[in-house]
This record gives sequence, structure tokens and C-alpha cells, in this order.
Amino acid sequence: MKKTGLISELKNTVSSQIHKYTMIIALIAIWIFFQIVTKGIFLTPRNINNIFLQMCFIGIASCGMVFVMVAAQIDLSVGSVIGFTGSIIAVLIRNHNMNIVPALAITLVIGLLIGIWHGFWVAYMGLPAFIVTLASQMIFRGGVMGVTQGSTIQPNNDAFKAIGQGYLPSLFEFKDYNTTPLIVGILCIIAYIVLSIRTRKSRQSYEFEVSSLPSFILKMIFMSVVIYSVFVVWALDRGIPVPMVILFVVVAIMNVISKRTPFGRHVYAIGGNSEATQLSGVNVKLTMLLIFSLMGILSAISGVVYTSRLNSAAIAGGTGTETDIIASAIIGGTSPSGGTGTIIGCIIGALVMASLENGMSLLSLGSFEKYVIKGLVLLFAVAVDVQTRKRRGIV
Repeated sequence: MKKTGLISELKNTVSSQIHKYTMIIALIAIWIFFQIVTKGIFLTPRNINNIFLQMCFIGIASCGMVFVMVAAQIDLSVGSVIGFTGSIIAVLIRNHNMNIVPALAITLVIGLLIGIWHGFWVAYMGLPAFIVTLASQMIFRGGVMGVTQGSTIQPNNDAFKAIGQGYLPSLFEFKDYNTTPLIVGILCIIAYIVLSIRTRKSRQSYEFEVSSLPSFILKMIFMSVVIYSVFVVWALDRGIPVPMVILFVVVAIMNVISKRTPFGRHVYAIGGNSEATQLSGVNVKLTMLLIFSLMGILSAISGVVYTSRLNSAAIAGGTGTETDIIASAIIGGTSPSGGTGTIIGCIIGALVMASLENGMSLLSLGSFEKYVIKGLVLLFAVAVDVQTRKRRGIV
């Protein structure tokens, strides 16, 4: 009877939470499909590591895009800003022989100023974000052309290259494994279990609904296996990539901001009902300015990682990446209508987009096929969001 009850509960839980797992199921299906059609190449440790590297700069920018879209806004300039900030740091290092630290600081300040520029026009001048960022998309694309002078700039700086191409060193020798991921993986699992137990106890103390103990344990076991599998992949390859460390830090900070700060709660409130939020005493204009400022900083970080990984800044840098970034947020559950979205979800979305890009590259598909497929994926994700909101009576 207990076994039957547990199975029934698991079925009910999955059924009620199916919208949260749709993209995970889709990601698994994508991986299985490409594993078959590439004849076993796709799921090798080296290629999985490449997928993680491909999704890092997308994931970083997507974290900012989540906040922008949760507030019922949009940023179409992110691709151009990535290319512009990437070209800025490349020029500072290559042409001006600047140390990596001040060059990085200047680039982040420029990203912040770009975000403030967007926030000013949207929040205080009342212009639609679509128009403001569309204009900036052209402005900063021109900026890339001006900074690079139409040529490819290669910084060739070891410290800079390490940002996008480096790996954490192995702590000690053990056969052919990089031991750092194995140790860090165990620590992450311990942290996950401790946080899960604390969250469960906190919900129980407020008499909120929680899953049964067997279901909770099964979930922790499953997630622990998934977490450690990722670290084993890194241990079998070259180790933990530095861009993944940067992404992890960004995700951790943004997750805390979204869930545990008044600013994060205000962002979601604005997306739900801006007028009611204003009447409740929240400074909507200032909050909107901060949202775009944060987006600007994250776009600059993404631009640094993107340029470092390629070790070059070119006139076409960042072109088209806004599609992947916006799609990652939407695929991860962020509604274009505002009010809903999660940081963890956008990372899953970024992984879906990177997996599609990587798989199509392995199949030697051209730009035509890639753009068509990505467009259809974005359309499907928005359609799912609209239908979900209709079922909930939101639209």
C-alpha cells in the first residue's frame, strides 16, 4: 500500500508540476536525438564540455534578460552590447597595453552606463523598451565597427584568454582524472542537500504544503546524481571551465537577488501590475532604471567571456546572439508578458539553445537551417507560454 501511495503521489506531483519539467524533458530528448544522428559523438565528455562553454556567455546575459522580461520589458540591443563591450576590452588590452584589471573595470563601467542609458529613456522618458533598445542595437553595432575599425583584434593576453578558455587546475594527481571537479561536486551535493532540508523545514514551520518524505528523498537522490554527473564529465575532460565558475557566481547572486531581496520582489510585482506596485509605495521608475543597469553590467560580463573565448573582437561580434539570449529566457519559463520567470530556468533554456547549436554544427548544417530551427523553437516556447497563461486565466 505504501509503495502504491508513493507512486500515486509521484504521478500527481509530476502532473501538477509538468510545466516546470517540460524543458528538461525536451533537453533530454534533444541530447538523445543528436547522440543517435551523430553516431555517439554528441555525448562524449569533450563535446558536453564544449556545450557548457558555448552556453556560458548566453547564460550570463540571460540572467539579466530574465529581470528585464519579468518587468514586462525587452532588450533587443544585448547582442550589439556584447560585441561592443567585447571590442572595448580587446582594444584596451591590445592597442593600449592595459592590464587586465583596469581594462575589465572600464568595460564593466561602460556596460553599466549603457544600462543606465536604457533605463533613463524607458523609466523616466516613458519610451517603449522595444524602441529604445532597437535604436541601441543599431547604435552599438555602429560602435563595434568604430572601435574595431573594421578589422579583427586579437588581444593575445594570457590572463584575458583564461577568462574564456581557462580551466581550474587539478588539486592532486589521480590517474587521468582532474580531481578538482570530483571534490567540488561532492561539496555541491552536500550544499544542495543542506539547503533543501533547510527549505523544507522552513516551509513546515509556516505550515506550507511540502512533499512526502519518500518523495523528497527520491528528488534529492535524483538531483545529486545529475549534479555529480556534470562534475564527472569535467573530471574526464580538462576540468571545470573558468567561464562556468563565472556563470555559477552570476547565477548564485542573481538567484539571491530575485528571491531574497526587496528589489527582486519589486521586479516581479512590477511585471504583475505596475500601477498597483506604484500605489503600494514602490519607486517603479528607479527600480526600472536598476533593472536595465543590471542588464548592462551582465551584458558587459557576457561580452568579456564571449570575446575571451574567441580571443578576438570582430566587426560581427555578438551578431544574432540576442535571439539565443531572449529564447533562453523564454524557454526557461520567463513570460514575455511579465510577472514570471526564474534564473535557474533561463540556464536550462541556455543549455537547450547551446545543445541545438552544437548538434547542428556536428551535423554540418548551414546558417539557413540553424536560423529556421532556432526561430521555430522560439515560436514554440512563446506559444507554450501563451497557452499556459490562458489555462491559468491570466490572459
